[in-house]
This record gives sequence, structure tokens and C-alpha cells, in this order.
Amino acid sequence: MNSFKSFVSKIKSNKYFKFFTNFYIVVSLFFIIWMLFIDTNSYLFHNTLNSEIDQLIIKKEKLKEEILNDQKLINDLKDPDNYEAFARENFFMKKKDEEIFIIEFKDSIEN
Repeated sequence: MNSFKSFVSKIKSNKYFKFFTNFYIVVSLFFIIWMLFIDTNSYLFHNTLNSEIDQLIIKKEKLKEEILNDQKLINDLKDPDNYEAFARENFFMKKKDEEIFIIEFKDSIEN
């Protein structure tokens, strides 16, 4: 029993034990852990939101590029000659008495 008391007194006299049993330190540590991991506005939650925002910004830029490409295509299709060429190339349309042969190479076919 005496050895246990001496062990406890050694622990209580330890500078780290005194530091981490201080009320303000305990409350501060609890607050930091709460804010980082547990709270609805935690750091982890904000980190995932920031990564989603970055992905959405990238997607927005890609969509802007697609819009510009589509606008160029629309402007090109206003000319009747380009309109006919577009229909022939993309939809395999043909004139009367005309045959279309589609040639596909092995390496151009998707699996």
C-alpha cells in the first residue's frame, strides 16, 4: 500500500501530469477535438466541401468550353453548305441515287 501511495505521489508530482490535468488545458483540448472532428461545422466537413467546390469549378470550366464549341457549331451550321456537310458526316444522310459506304478500321472501333 505504501508503494502504491509513493507511485501516486510520483505521478502527481510529474510536470506533464500537472499540465494535462489543468482545467483550462482539458477544456481547450476538448474544444479543439470537438471543433476538428465532431461538430457539424468541423474541419473534416469543410475539407470535403472545399474539394467538392474545386471539382465543380473544374466542371464549370469544361462546360463553358463545350458551350463555346456548340456556339461555333451553331454559327457554322447557319451556312447551308456546312449544314449539308454536317448532316452527311454525322448522320450519314444521303441524296437520292447515292450510296454511302462506312469504313471502320480495327483500331478505331471502341470495345
